Amino acid sequence: MGEHRWFTFDVVATDSATHARAGVLHTPHGDIPTPIFMPVGTKATVKGILPGQLGELGAKIILANAYHLSQRPGADLVAEMGGLHDFMRWHGPILTDSGGFQVFSHGDFTKLTDDGVTFRTVDYDGSYVHWTPEDNMEIAQRLGADIVMQLDQCPGYPAPRPLVERAVELSGMWAERCFRSHDRTDQALFGIVQGGMHLDLRLRSLRHLEECGNFPGYGIGGYSVGEDHQTMFETLAPLVSEHMPQGKPRYLMGVGNPTTLVHGVACGVDMFDCVLPTRTARMGTAFSSEGRLNLKNARFAHDRGPLDDACTCPVCMGGYTRAYLHHLVRQREMLGPILLSLHNLYYLLDLMRRAREAIISGRYGAFVSTWEGLPAAQDW
Repeated sequence: MGEHRWFTFDVVATDSATHARAGVLHTPHGDIPTPIFMPVGTKATVKGILPGQLGELGAKIILANAYHLSQRPGADLVAEMGGLHDFMRWHGPILTDSGGFQVFSHGDFTKLTDDGVTFRTVDYDGSYVHWTPEDNMEIAQRLGADIVMQLDQCPGYPAPRPLVERAVELSGMWAERCFRSHDRTDQALFGIVQGGMHLDLRLRSLRHLEECGNFPGYGIGGYSVGEDHQTMFETLAPLVSEHMPQGKPRYLMGVGNPTTLVHGVACGVDMFDCVLPTRTARMGTAFSSEGRLNLKNARFAHDRGPLDDACTCPVCMGGYTRAYLHHLVRQREMLGPILLSLHNLYYLLDLMRRAREAIISGRYGAFVSTWEGLPAAQDW
């Protein structure tokens, strides 16, 4: 991998009562204040949301997925169109996942070797595809995101320890090969720490990554795959707060539960992503200071109030009533999920903005205590 001179990470404040820190990740397409939530635009779009609206909500970086884009429209076409930034008209930072999680979710249609993975594209044309780590890096470099992730194996939960050990071994070998084959200097390659719920395996994975190359940041994979909140933090908390490098960003992959974000920041996590805010919006569900709201519920039919009195998003400030949102959701009008997506994305972006302010002012411990007393904290 080439030198990542474009990518530096500054820790600007730490909280004395927790392990939380506020930072700035510098990229070619702009600075990212951390902690940060990253909206997911799997197929080069955050469903139903214009790129300009994402910026207005406070998004600083968004995600896309290498597996899905490699299938449709293809990495070569995206490159022909000038790369992801031009293609999707988002000119802030972009992160692409390797697609490994999607590949391994194909289950029986996946065959694994040291060389790479063969899988059947069951959600597209059903053809068989073979990826080596080198192939995956070629796709990532063609897509052109600012941050890309190594190809890794992510076992579900629960999983037998030998299977998790094998995933750690394989992910480590693939990390070396990704690092050697990645040479785009305006793009940062993050390694991914695996190891399931076994702290010793997590530390083995981290040590291997530190030995095989100078990654500018680390993803933390293999969580939020079926385990409960408490089980996750038994290993996540010591891994992040005691063992991960201080001077590099830490990205907890696939987590969007508001309470998990608050506790993750307290451990020292810097970056989060999840489809939860937009997926739940398409199901008619909203985050709120009162907890989870199901807008299909008949109790909202005559409610003149905003979605959330405590929220300053464009939906809550724009005069849209719960009654109207209930109507849209019940009638399956496309505007319903769009408005709920705007609100839910703002909710998590604003939560991380307020968390950052609390860290900088030295009161994140109090921020966590206050959060734990809210109805919203009990509902996720």
